[in-house]
Amino acid sequence: MELNFMLTTLRSVWQGEGIEGGCDSDYYFKACARVELDPVDMDLLDIKEDDVVDVVTDHGEVAVYAKKSKEAPHKGLIAMPYGSWANAVIIPSTECTGMQGSKTIPATVVKSDGKVLGAHELIRKYYAEGEWAKKAKKLTSYYDIH
Repeated sequence: MELNFMLTTLRSVWQGEGIEGGCDSDYYFKACARVELDPVDMDLLDIKEDDVVDVVTDHGEVAVYAKKSKEAPHKGLIAMPYGSWANAVIIPSTECTGMQGSKTIPATVVKSDGKVLGAHELIRKYYAEGEWAKKAKKLTSYYDIH
C-alpha cells in the first residue's frame, strides 16, 4: 500500500546536538536518518517503529527509519529533521533566497528492503556520483542553480 503525504523538514534538539558531533557520528545518524509519521498512517502502511522505508518525492528518494511521531495526530503529514537524508528529497532550487524549498513537498512512503546509508555514503551516492554530479557539470553560472 502507498499513501500520499506532505513532507516538511524541521530542526530538532537532537539534530542540532548531533551535528555538533559531526555528520558521521552515531548520534547524528540516529537523529536525522528518520521520518516521523502519524501512528495511524503507520498502521495503514503496516510499518513498525524502526522499519526501513523509502521517502519518495519528485526531487529524490532516500531510505530512512520510520518513527512514530510524538506530535500526533497529523495524518497525511510526515516530518524529517534537516540533514543529509532530508536534503536528498527536498526541492533543490533556492529561487535566489539561499534556502532550499523544504516545506509542504508531496511525498510517498513505502516499506523498503534498502539500507539506510550513513551521511558520507549518502553524500557520495547522491552528490559525488549521482544525478547531482551530472547536473553540476552542466552548470555554467550562478543562475543555472536558481
